[in-house]
Amino acid sequence: MDDFDDSMGNMLKTSGLNGHSNIHAFPPDFFWGTATSAYQIEGATREDGRGLSIWDSFAATPGKTYQGETGDIAINHYHTMEQDVTLMAEMGLNAYLFSISWPRVLPSGVGTANARGLDFYDRLVDTLLARSITPLIKLYHWDLPQALHERGGWLERDTAYAFADYAEVVAERLGDRVDWWLTHNEPWCSSYLGYGIGIHAPGICDLQSAVIAAHHVLLSHGLALPRLRAHTRPSAHLGIAIDCYPVYPGDERPETRTSVERADIFRNRWFLDPVFRGSYPDGLFADMGVYPPHMEENDLSIISTPIDFLGVNYYSRMLVRSPEQTNAPTLLPVETNERQPPYVEVTPIPGASYTEMGWEIYPDGLAITLQRLHHDYAPADLLITENGAAFQDHWDGNNHVNDPRRVQYLREHIQAVEQALQQGVPMRGYFAWSLMDNYEWTEGYSKRFGMVYVDYPTQRRIIKDSGHWYASFIASQQQR
Repeated sequence: MDDFDDSMGNMLKTSGLNGHSNIHAFPPDFFWGTATSAYQIEGATREDGRGLSIWDSFAATPGKTYQGETGDIAINHYHTMEQDVTLMAEMGLNAYLFSISWPRVLPSGVGTANARGLDFYDRLVDTLLARSITPLIKLYHWDLPQALHERGGWLERDTAYAFADYAEVVAERLGDRVDWWLTHNEPWCSSYLGYGIGIHAPGICDLQSAVIAAHHVLLSHGLALPRLRAHTRPSAHLGIAIDCYPVYPGDERPETRTSVERADIFRNRWFLDPVFRGSYPDGLFADMGVYPPHMEENDLSIISTPIDFLGVNYYSRMLVRSPEQTNAPTLLPVETNERQPPYVEVTPIPGASYTEMGWEIYPDGLAITLQRLHHDYAPADLLITENGAAFQDHWDGNNHVNDPRRVQYLREHIQAVEQALQQGVPMRGYFAWSLMDNYEWTEGYSKRFGMVYVDYPTQRRIIKDSGHWYASFIASQQQR
């Protein structure tokens, strides 16, 4: 993946179709877009009535993020929104997936809406539509209002009902123009990383708290769906975005195959099964060494309220072995008990290529994931809601950023989507992560995922070669 010619970027711009002639036509109504999240791009965290989020507090805590960096400014999208939408139009995007900042709309998480916050998203939607770019909204991308956290956050059942109220507020304002809605983005991350091992906000390290938070996040998803239906058009599509990691065995031993099943339960089925089957997978809570979360009688039926599509975030795969076969670090932390974790993740994988995040590049896993989801859960439609890679990008100081590895990454993963589509998987769209370089959570500004380079001191935007490639690829699809 490193043998691209340095002139590739110029060839992309001049040829228009270089590098994707072997990718066949997608349906004409297929979404070609990019995805972002509010805390990672907006900045303006203390402007126009926005309240604080748990990420404002977490990032401001010494030692939690790279060099103490925060999203206070991020890439200033709150003030450069029109310019950024113009970039989307220049790249030929026909869709854009963004998140709403809960504390910008409801500074305390509940109560009276902040008109200026809603006005911003109102303008964003209208600006997108004026450019023939379909808006897709995520209601939650990890920025819980700090005021709600101080009342217990996702550990309290009331937060699920507060989320449903918040969803209704947003839908009342935007539901006449927005037809695609996601309740949550990657609930595994907001629950496990935030409450189980504490490396994300709010920084709680307790597995029992993780399963409680996860249940309330799922409950909030189900509670929000009828509120959204009531305030959107009949054409609206409602869903949730789940990050999926196909799990492969590190060897052929029977013990390892059992570990693969248990890793899949923890990493994928923990959230897929409740949403689609109305139950938690057998063995999940025992493997984690926790009690099941408290559930009221109708919780699982609420959580499994039918959805119109599933958003899939895909970055890599997992390769695991049974724990007695290796001294590799465990993914599941051993708390105070003597139980052995059910699997260990094998890393690094010999011969594998990795992104700057340390994630293996494995496009075949995307096609397999999509086929598995179609076969096992049968969502009516599937969208790739995140897929992308961080690499060391270098700006030449003018108008050029050469990122050949990202070009290849995008091409290979889009080919995997095409493969799934040809095999009958109902694919509706592909959203690259991300539109622009931005604040990468605990990694601060040290990792760049964007197809548009951002020079953080000046906030200048430069479309990278990958952005030019994506634009030419989209144009090629429109010409077929």
